[in-house]
Amino acid sequence: MTAARDLSARRKPHYQLPAGSTDAHCHVFGPAAKFPYAPNRRYTPEDAPKEALAALHDHLGVQRAVIVQASCHGKDNAAMLDALAWRPDHYRGVAILDDTIPGGDILKMHQAGVRGARFNFVNHLGGTPDMDVFNNVIKRIKPLGWHVVLHLDAPDIVPLSDMIRAIPIKFVIDHMGRVPAKDGVDQAPLKALLELAKIDRCWIKVCGSERIDMPPYDKAVPIARKIVETIPDRVLWGTDFPHPNSTHDCDEADLVDLVPLIALDPAVQKKLLVDNPAKLYGF
Repeated sequence: MTAARDLSARRKPHYQLPAGSTDAHCHVFGPAAKFPYAPNRRYTPEDAPKEALAALHDHLGVQRAVIVQASCHGKDNAAMLDALAWRPDHYRGVAILDDTIPGGDILKMHQAGVRGARFNFVNHLGGTPDMDVFNNVIKRIKPLGWHVVLHLDAPDIVPLSDMIRAIPIKFVIDHMGRVPAKDGVDQAPLKALLELAKIDRCWIKVCGSERIDMPPYDKAVPIARKIVETIPDRVLWGTDFPHPNSTHDCDEADLVDLVPLIALDPAVQKKLLVDNPAKLYGF
């Protein structure tokens, strides 16, 4: 998709999101003239500034958002922090940090609404991070009650499971662990993910259907539903706007309309969309 698209050409979702619904995984990119992309980035996205994100949310009926720092901006969290300052009552953030950041800067991020730090383990984004840095960042964010967000590839879930189990704070796994939808609910990576879900510090985002499947995302639904049924109190939903490195043009209305398919009970839908993100992010 292009962030600059005309939303009037897009349909409204059939499913009406409940009041207080949260997009718990979305990004802001640039604008590059104000917030340059990292020199060592693995991809260069189209600009998708905070105004484009807000327009999409107005179109869908989303009222709150968690803006996740993406690797194309690296450790420069300025665009994300600018968005948080724009709508402090409705936005929270997840930053990319290393262990050289001054403690005062982490505290300022906390005051701005940041509640987590993200690490990429995905090969096309650079692979496994420096684990000394990873562990030092966790030590530094633990006193603030932050969590760590893990962006993994499906083949890495089993090898990394012991490391993940040892994380001493809450951890959130992005995009259902990117398990391939075509392999169904009996695949080993999903089983390993559901074993991790038994840990009460584990949260999972049932976003990224467009990353593991193609429209109408019918093969992604059973995987997301299995996760929701396993940990209904520790699941989050998001759009992943603006879908960096996407394989196709994704209509977010399609993603909204998956909600009643992956969470069959309206009470669980409210947990997924409203209660769980409010609990984790302090809305």
